[in-house]
Amino acid sequence: MIKERIEELRRLLRQHNHNYYVLNAPTVSDREFDRLMAELATLETEHPEYDDPDSPTHRVGSDLTEGFEQVRHIFPMLSLANTYSIDEVDSWFGRVSEGLYGQKFDIVGELKFDGSGISLIYERGRLVRAVTRGDGGVGDDVTANVRTIRSIPTVLNGDDYPDFFEMRGEIVMPWSAFERLNAERAAAGEPPFANPRNAAAGTLKLRSAAEVSRRGLDAYLYYLLGDNLPCDNHFDNMMAARRWGFKVSDAMTLLHSLSEVDEFIARWDSERKDLPVATDGLVFKVNNLRQQLNLGTTSKSPRWAVAYKFAAERALTRLRFVSFDVGRTGVVTPVANLEPVLLSGTIVKRASLHNADIMHALDIHTDDMLYVEKGGEIIPKITGVELEQRPAGSQPVAFVSHCPACGTPLVRVEGEAAWVCPNSDGCFPQIAGRIEHFCGRRMMDVDGLGEESVALLVREGLVRDIADLYSLKEDELATLPGWGDRSAQRVLDGLDASKSRPFERVVYGLSIPYVGETTARRLARAAGSMERLRTMSAEELEAVEDVGPRIARAVKDYFAKPDNNRIVDTLAAAGLTMEAEMPAAVSDGTALAGKTFVISGVFALHSRDDYKAMIESAGGKCVGSVSRKTDFILAGENMGPAKLEKARSLDIPIIDENEFLAMIS
Repeated sequence: MIKERIEELRRLLRQHNHNYYVLNAPTVSDREFDRLMAELATLETEHPEYDDPDSPTHRVGSDLTEGFEQVRHIFPMLSLANTYSIDEVDSWFGRVSEGLYGQKFDIVGELKFDGSGISLIYERGRLVRAVTRGDGGVGDDVTANVRTIRSIPTVLNGDDYPDFFEMRGEIVMPWSAFERLNAERAAAGEPPFANPRNAAAGTLKLRSAAEVSRRGLDAYLYYLLGDNLPCDNHFDNMMAARRWGFKVSDAMTLLHSLSEVDEFIARWDSERKDLPVATDGLVFKVNNLRQQLNLGTTSKSPRWAVAYKFAAERALTRLRFVSFDVGRTGVVTPVANLEPVLLSGTIVKRASLHNADIMHALDIHTDDMLYVEKGGEIIPKITGVELEQRPAGSQPVAFVSHCPACGTPLVRVEGEAAWVCPNSDGCFPQIAGRIEHFCGRRMMDVDGLGEESVALLVREGLVRDIADLYSLKEDELATLPGWGDRSAQRVLDGLDASKSRPFERVVYGLSIPYVGETTARRLARAAGSMERLRTMSAEELEAVEDVGPRIARAVKDYFAKPDNNRIVDTLAAAGLTMEAEMPAAVSDGTALAGKTFVISGVFALHSRDDYKAMIESAGGKCVGSVSRKTDFILAGENMGPAKLEKARSLDIPIIDENEFLAMIS
């Protein structure tokens, strides 16, 4: 009898929670809800044998949450490509149509909530894990904190959900909760949060789940992933998720044409201002899951979805002075230091002017009133000068001729916009910047070595380059100002852990000019090893996807310097990863060696990106157009007629998915 009453109370309280926090339609008074909760808490205390971690009584959380464990996402959490005008959305719509070879498709329009991305894993109808977006591949396990968010179900309704699936969404802090929290912080003499997004992200990482519960976070869920999903399209899957108890925005709309997409933008550009939570745009997704698969992804974002950012807010504020920052590659960047101004929910004090050409084009004078924008971009930018408010006698701001850090005359590479300090081995910001970059989370991820600690190591003469990091000793670190045995050991443990980072992150960490994260990954996979990368010719480098003459020259110049080769040799001797991990599917990479493929059409088993990766990992090459050098056409449905005709005229074999998979198996 006691067990049945406990289960009945839990069922009632879950339904009341759903009615209040998800449907915004409570059916009982707060007093009645509290009475039921008190009865359940009493019964659970008296009968601990019936305890359940998913009970509504656990929503308040504990006073101390364990440290956050890092978890690799089952499916990478890619970011979305941004658009800033209806014309850009229309262009994306056109690319989707071309990518689907004229197939009919529908679009789902959604609000883009301004919060903190979350991945929720459910097994047999129960929440088992909640992970932050992190870097897209790895995030923090915040399950204990997420369990306190009442709009996220810990136990699902119904019985038609998959045994295992992932639900993605956004953790947000409503405006009402944000204003209450900032009022509390102001009363306590603490600095307020700049915007609800920062407040939500900061709250989600608190060590006290009880405090997370008190702050009143909310959540909107927007994407379902996994096998055995109830429907073959995104919209119907989300409607099913709503039945299971998930909070899905009422704004989610199925759109059947480009005109309906444009109308959706026009509607929400106005109505968003009345929402109870912060939004920064809209999201459009191809509805059909098979069509999503065929459109595939780029290295950073899916082709089947796009974000539309609302028009940028603009403010007018006075220029205090222009400073000049020196980056890790020696590039000198002018920065406008401004009178503080509130813009898009944050206080803006600095804005990059990018380079000398842009600064001169803006014609900035001392004490000018400047227009600053912060729309879809995170970093604010100067967009113009209010000439009518220019003070009499103000003078143009001149770009520096010498490095502001070391005094070395600046040089300008022919054909480049940037001015550079050539004193790479003697300029403090460059030395410290390269080391800080190397230790960053998306490179070597060395715990305990941030901007301030790296600067201290360089000033104290303990480190002059990234190779010196692996010669650091505990006794010399422990005696640094503000350090101790624990700080020293933390850094040494972080350096030891960095030896297991993959080869592509080592390449990115070297600070080769123009080599960003994606380019480093492609270079690492194309070369296979550091030794091979060092000896590749310019022609071989340029054959790598997205590597042009400028990047190829930068790689060759980097390895032409003896000091850089010494650094790489020292890193190798220290035990860092110097070879790429080969794909398991094709162990020797020779199944398609020397073969050139053209991929065309819509596929059922894998996406075009998947097939391209399979071909390249097996030693083959993918090209975009058919020629006499093409060995095979991998064709799906609705293959382009021009390619089909040319392939037949050249007698090039046309194979389908099954034939291709048999070829590489």
